[in-house]
Amino acid sequence: MNRSVWTRSLALVVIAAFVLAACATPAATQQPKETPTPEQVGGFQIPEAQAGKFNVAMVLIGPHDDGGWSQAHYEGLEYIQKNVPNVHTAYIENVPEGADSEQVFRALSRKGFNLIFGTSFGFMDAMETVANEFPDIVYIHISGYKSNEKNFGNLFGGMETMKYLAGMLAGARAKMDGNTKLGYMATFPIPEELRLGNAIALGMRKTCPECTMDVRWINTWHDPVKEKEAAASLFDAGAQVVFTGADTPAVADVATEKGKWGVTYDWVGSCKAERCLTAPYWNWGPVYAKITQGVIDKTYKPGWDYFDADSGGLGLYGFMEGQTPTKGVSELPPEVVNEVKDLVAKALKGEFNRFSVFTGPIKDNTGKEIVPAGAHLEQIDLDQFPEMGSGCKYCMKWWAEGITAELPQTQ
Repeated sequence: MNRSVWTRSLALVVIAAFVLAACATPAATQQPKETPTPEQVGGFQIPEAQAGKFNVAMVLIGPHDDGGWSQAHYEGLEYIQKNVPNVHTAYIENVPEGADSEQVFRALSRKGFNLIFGTSFGFMDAMETVANEFPDIVYIHISGYKSNEKNFGNLFGGMETMKYLAGMLAGARAKMDGNTKLGYMATFPIPEELRLGNAIALGMRKTCPECTMDVRWINTWHDPVKEKEAAASLFDAGAQVVFTGADTPAVADVATEKGKWGVTYDWVGSCKAERCLTAPYWNWGPVYAKITQGVIDKTYKPGWDYFDADSGGLGLYGFMEGQTPTKGVSELPPEVVNEVKDLVAKALKGEFNRFSVFTGPIKDNTGKEIVPAGAHLEQIDLDQFPEMGSGCKYCMKWWAEGITAELPQTQ
């Protein structure tokens, strides 16, 4: 064999060897197919709906474990998963109000979610816009005031009841401590914060007629640093007990540092600090599960859904089944603690509610009588939004007696 023939033959053998080796490569060593990238919208990863399930999504303003508002809603979502058959749930957290939230609601809708909860006041307009684009999906907005009475509904609860009872405890605590000043760390100047602040003041004055309450606006729902700073400011200005309308338990942490008292909000687990007096809180699970089942059965009509304590959706820490009062409450006069216990029991039976709280006589902080004896506010008086109807008689554009702050211009 000459050199050229031998060379060509060797080349053919080498090529054949490479071909055989490639064919014999095990599948496990081959390059994997590229995994599809999860859909990202506005920096948020959009979860997938599950085929064959009723899909429920929730959009949270803060982290799902914030120790307050968002955690209470997240646990409500978990309750749906555990108690409503054939349901798939998902959530997106830390979603800002405004344009970002509109993108998120639209993306969830395109994914095929059947029911979407939006858990912050500022999600309202975005949800309304997207609901009109997807008429077969049900959208439930928490707080706010809008509804198209078709597939976009409003949901909230009579927390005024529990804030009033917490006000009774706080007034009694301040009086016993010999310092009759209270503080309220409010979020945004919206009707919700006015009625809750007024409920606290009415409860406070029931057990401590000489007590006063200052109000500081922090213009955020969730900012642990700003919440701590505002709480410290109120304590340093002389308050003995400070309430929060914001998301985290910061007020109780600062109270513990100052040797005073804080009243947390929203989540049953928020009242853990040594100087936490109590916490009015939400128990969203039973309410969410009832709505979810109603949407599945086509028996739930979105509209204006405002529940009271007899729904199981409201609580006052230390006074519900299986709970014991905090040290700060157990030291109060027994007649105060027993009265609060009795009113909680009545609230759970539907015999005491937000309209009971706002029954006259009620004076504003200028001494003017707003609600005469025997009369009480209606829902339109509490919300004071034109979308809720017109003709409010005792429109809540006033601070109750005992509040020393100026009335804000409501949004």
